Parts: sequence; structure tokens; C-alpha cells
Amino acid sequence: MLQVRADAVTESGAMPSAELIAAMGRFNEEMIAAGIMLAADGLHPSAKGARIVFSATGSSVVDGPFADPKELIAGFWMIEVPSKAEAVAWARRAPFEPGAVVEIRQVFEPADFPADILPPDAAAREQAWRDEQHDKTRPRPA
Repeated sequence: MLQVRADAVTESGAMPSAELIAAMGRFNEEMIAAGIMLAADGLHPSAKGARIVFSATGSSVVDGPFADPKELIAGFWMIEVPSKAEAVAWARRAPFEPGAVVEIRQVFEPADFPADILPPDAAAREQAWRDEQHDKTRPRPA
């Protein structure tokens, strides 16, 4: 997952420029053509969001906005590449201005869990569900 960090501008709710939207569209098309993009979206500011905080006695809801934009996500891409190096290479091509931050995080796969935590039958069900979702959302060549 490539996570685009928020900043004061994204948290203000300001829309990106038409130029950035066009550049982002071209970048997305490159990833689709390469067959690596699974999903991508921008997120509304945290002022429109909420956090659910869990405790021993239950949960509570905290409405946004949240304090430090640098700790928030403004958007994301889910990509499927064979290595962290390839994810880094793609992230470095994102059409952002100086100061922008993209964080790369690997998604857990069922195979990452030991059998005593995720039994093989549960891992197989999880993987089958993921494969089904992948097949539904995978871009098809034109």
C-alpha cells in the first residue's frame, strides 16, 4: 500500500489543481497498464471523519478533525508488485510537489501468519476470498 500523507492543504479540504488531477490520472493509467494497481482513492479531510477508540469497557467515537495532519492519510494506492524495491520505484514516480510524503506498507497475507494463529483451513478461506476479490477488481487489458 502506498499511503499519501496529509498536510495542512489536504486537511483544509482544498481541491487539488486540475494539473495535479491530470498528472495523477496519467500515473494511475501507467500502473493500470503495468497490471499492478488494485485500488486507489483520495480521502476527504479528517474533519469529515471519526475515530473509534476501544477500551476495556467498550468503544467511544471521536469526531474529526484530528490534530497532526502529518500523521493522517490523504489517499492511497493498493498495488501488487514482487518487491519493496519495485514499490519504492513506483512511489518515486508519483507526481507530487516537494514536501509530499508517500509511505509504503506491506499488507499481511494469510501465509504470513503461523498456523497456531491462523489455522490452515482459515488461511485457505481467507486466501480464496482475497483471490475472488482480486479477480473482480483486477483491471482487464483493453
